Amino acid sequence: MIVVRTLGARERRRLRGRKPKQVEDAGEAEAVPTSRVTLIGAQPFGSREEAEAWLDGLRGDPEALDAELERAVAELNAALRAHRAAAADPHARDVARSTANVVRVGFGSGDQVAEGRFEAAYAVPDRPGRVKRVAALQPQERLAALLSGSSDLLVAEELVLRARADLAAQRPREAALQARIALEALLAERPQAAERLEEHRAPVADAANTALRDELSQDQAAALEAAVDEMRRALLHATRPDR
Repeated sequence: MIVVRTLGARERRRLRGRKPKQVEDAGEAEAVPTSRVTLIGAQPFGSREEAEAWLDGLRGDPEALDAELERAVAELNAALRAHRAAAADPHARDVARSTANVVRVGFGSGDQVAEGRFEAAYAVPDRPGRVKRVAALQPQERLAALLSGSSDLLVAEELVLRARADLAAQRPREAALQARIALEALLAERPQAAERLEEHRAPVADAANTALRDELSQDQAAALEAAVDEMRRALLHATRPDR
């Protein structure tokens, strides 16, 4: 079950009126609404002791905790995908654990957790990976080059990112179709990458053809993920300022 609450929204009566209003002071930031999404397991715990054992197990096992959070994010993105299709709204985007203001894991009654309250819970701390200084500066250098006009934004860059997002959201069929277009665009825009990408052309085409009519096999999904990773590496190499 997924429960969505909007917190801190401005009152609608304050937003009425067709004419723009004069602004005298724009120095202070406007309060913005925050969405709280609670994912509740379909199967209840047999007892409080069982729930406490589950929660303690997650606290002591980072890998199990990560797996639990990945499942929750996947469920939420599946719901967002359904909303995106139903509303025909391309701007309803997926979410990631890293974009959340806070992540909590806990247990309680259905009414409790639906309102953001728990019998017991804890906030999950961020776990940023260690990034070398050179790697951390590369996105800034790339952004500066794009904004200054000294470098062009490749069509393939956006397409590869979309394929990666589909893979992360466990949408392999969409990822396969996106990857086929991304690969062709990358080879057209950066022919020098052909040598490192040519071996992925057939597996990507095979995955895309399968995706038109059926789910991908495990081997096809693995080959697709390897191809998208290699495309990303090729883009990083092709867009480095010192290439």
